[in-house]
Amino acid sequence: MSLPSELETLVITTPAPHVLQVTLNRPAAANAFNTTMAEELMLVFEALAMDAGDARVVILTGTGDRAFCAGGDLKERNGMSDAAWFSQHLIYERMVRAIIALPLPLVAAVNGAAYAGGCELALACDFIYAADHARFAQTEVKLGIIPGAGGTQLLTRAVGERRARELILTGRPFTAQEAASWGMVNRVLTSGELMPAVMEVATAIAGNAPVATRQAKMAIRGSADIGLSAGLTFEIESYNRTITTADRREGVAAFVERRPAEFKGC
Repeated sequence: MSLPSELETLVITTPAPHVLQVTLNRPAAANAFNTTMAEELMLVFEALAMDAGDARVVILTGTGDRAFCAGGDLKERNGMSDAAWFSQHLIYERMVRAIIALPLPLVAAVNGAAYAGGCELALACDFIYAADHARFAQTEVKLGIIPGAGGTQLLTRAVGERRARELILTGRPFTAQEAASWGMVNRVLTSGELMPAVMEVATAIAGNAPVATRQAKMAIRGSADIGLSAGLTFEIESYNRTITTADRREGVAAFVERRPAEFKGC
C-alpha cells in the first residue's frame, strides 16, 4: 500500500489489524472539506483501490465530537468565479467517485454534524453508525445549488424517493434517530459507544474472507439498479470469483474442523 506520505487535512491510522481509519482533520472548520482535503481524500481512496496492502476494511470519521463534516468549505468558495467553481467541483466529483468505488468495505462513523457534502460523504460509505447527537442535512438549495457529490442519488436510495425529495427540497436537518428509522443509519449510539461499536463491526468484517467481502460488496452495489434478472447474473459472476480462492477452501475446512479461519486474501 502506497498512501501519500504527508497529509495536511487527514489522519490515517491502523487501530486494529487489517483495519484502516481515515479521519477528517479540520476541526476548526467543522471538518469541512476544502480543495486540499478533497484532493487528499481522492488520492488516498484511489491509492487504496490500487493497492490496499493488508487493509481489509476502512473507517471514515471526523476529528472531535462537534462535526463529522460540514460539507464544502464556503469560506474558500466565497467569491469564486464560475470557472474556478467548476474546476474545484471536478475535484469534488472525483473525490466522491473514488470513495464510492472503493473495493474494500467502508464504514462511516458519524461523530457529529454531517451537512451537505458531509452527508454525501457518509452516504457514499457502505453503511453508517452515528452518535446520538449527530444531525444530517442536504442544505444545498439554501445556497442556490443542489447536492452535487451524489446526494440526489444516494439519499434517494437510502430513504426512498418521496422522503429524499422532502429533505433535499426543504434542506431541513434531521436527527440520527430519524435517519435510523428511515434505514439510512444502521445504528445510533452515544458518543462514548460510537467508536468501540464501529471497531467491533470493522474487526468482524476484517476477520472474514477478504476476497469474499469485496465480491459481496461489488455484487450489492453493482446490481442495485439493473433489475432482478441482470442482478442475479451480476451476483453469480461476483460469486464465481470466490470459488477459486484459497480463502474459500480455508473457510470450509475451518468450519468442518471447528476452528477459527485464517484468511489470507487470496
